[in-house]
Amino acid sequence: MRHFIIRWIITTVAVVFAAWVIPGIRVQGSGASLGAALLLGILNAFIRPVLLLLSAPLILLSLGFFILIINALLLYLVPSFVPGFSIDGFGSAFWGAIVIGLVSWVLSAFFRGSDGRVHVLTHHAKIKQVRGRVVAPDERT
Repeated sequence: MRHFIIRWIITTVAVVFAAWVIPGIRVQGSGASLGAALLLGILNAFIRPVLLLLSAPLILLSLGFFILIINALLLYLVPSFVPGFSIDGFGSAFWGAIVIGLVSWVLSAFFRGSDGRVHVLTHHAKIKQVRGRVVAPDERT
């Protein structure tokens, strides 16, 4: 549950940042930003994989560019269900999806563990002492 909340907060920050940077995206209040981030996360978790699978030929032909179109379409769908969150047009959704993706990626780097799951980085693991000595290749007997 903690990982879900951290991921939700990261996406919320990314949505608010996109609304601040992209002129055609508007968020009215923290409830709208939390709702938009939650719905965007649900769409990305359940709908996006199906769309990626169905559009695999287009993704291959466009060398991956069509993934950006899918991300923009999912973001463009969010204002239909979240009051207080609006996007003026597909261009704003396109650039907003890019900004949200980049900000989420950067923020997730601070919380991601070596297993790929999101963890809060609070301290470093203890460094284990290695006994013995390292032998260089030219020191072999």
